[in-house]
Amino acid sequence: MPAHVESDPFHPGAFRVVAGETAQSWVDLADPLRLEFEYVQRVGEALDATVLARPADERIRVVHLGGGGLTLPRYVAARRPGTAQIVCEPDANLVEEVRRVMPLPPRSGIKVRTVGGREGLEAMPPDYIDALVLDAFDGPRVPSSLATAEFLEAVAARRRPGGVFIANVTDRAPFAWARRFAAAVRDVHRSILVSAESPVWKGRRFGNLVIVAADGRLPATELSRSAARAAFPYRFLAGREVADWIGAATPFTDADQQASPVPKRGTWFS
Repeated sequence: MPAHVESDPFHPGAFRVVAGETAQSWVDLADPLRLEFEYVQRVGEALDATVLARPADERIRVVHLGGGGLTLPRYVAARRPGTAQIVCEPDANLVEEVRRVMPLPPRSGIKVRTVGGREGLEAMPPDYIDALVLDAFDGPRVPSSLATAEFLEAVAARRRPGGVFIANVTDRAPFAWARRFAAAVRDVHRSILVSAESPVWKGRRFGNLVIVAADGRLPATELSRSAARAAFPYRFLAGREVADWIGAATPFTDADQQASPVPKRGTWFS
């Protein structure tokens, strides 16, 4: 079923984007800083602790591959007005509906391009991006073209010095798919963190993993403490823990593509 916008019956003025039985975005138009889904909170915290923490007079550019209801672009615009943002979302019908039902505020700095994530990224010049957020799903799955070594190499080529890569992906233990994705991320970044809720780590359920990577040091302690205080705490892996978790997994390639696993019916990306 195509993605569409629904009103949240429990929160007047809030909306969610739903694809089939999966809720993929949640937006409160009156409070764009409110992030309802746990994984979105982790992405927001990673942005806050990295590029959004830079001096206010430093212009930054954030690129989002996957748009949904534009939850994170709205958050960035509210947190740091004037930030230049580009969103690549291939679902033109969804983009039109979001613009109609959940219009962006004037001068938001958010530009939406109805183009696939890989195509949109490869059209960008080198040294262009301060932060890239990958939160793209084809139905319930991360597209295979956005999980390969060649894709991550294209990300690295367009990342400015000090830039950060943040990805939301989904999998279940023993994380065969996610470990191969993380291997590709690790190969083009000096630092990498991997986080998930404890029940996901323990294999009790399918869920989100948030991966943060950069060409320099990452605020691992700050992010871990923030995640530990959450209503549904996330646990971070860093350094040797990440290397041990990835193990012998090898990156996907364009010749060896695979979309992420399918969740059970009714799973919320939260």
